[in-house]
Amino acid sequence: MDKQEYSKLTDKVSQNSKSYLNIPKAFVIGGLICTLGQLLLNLYMYWGADKELASTLVSVTLVFLSALFTGLDLYDNIAKHGGAGTLVPITGFANAVAAPAIEFKTEGFILGVGAKMFTIAGSVIVYGTLASVVYGLIIVIFKLY
Repeated sequence: MDKQEYSKLTDKVSQNSKSYLNIPKAFVIGGLICTLGQLLLNLYMYWGADKELASTLVSVTLVFLSALFTGLDLYDNIAKHGGAGTLVPITGFANAVAAPAIEFKTEGFILGVGAKMFTIAGSVIVYGTLASVVYGLIIVIFKLY
């Protein structure tokens, strides 16, 4: 099979994306997640937390809810409709860590959960850490702080 035949075969088999539906759904679902975050921020500040603590609590709450929904097999159903709207916020990162951990729990805590937990999110952690170090060096070198 040459490249042209393979291309024709994949075009025939693959479904076309309905962008006119997917983009608005991702926008709405992502917006709802962000709205939930804002509501939580307002709630935590109403309960007496300062803005910095409330922001931290919002992140922790959203990560917890994402991991919980992943464990209850609800997050995939939301992501099926929300697409990138569920992947971009912090909830998508929590899902990327929790989903492999749940999937490979039958292989044990060390070789299953421990080894596979960061297969998807590991690159985000590595390059996020690297970017923060570079950013910190730029600040120190140019004394921007």
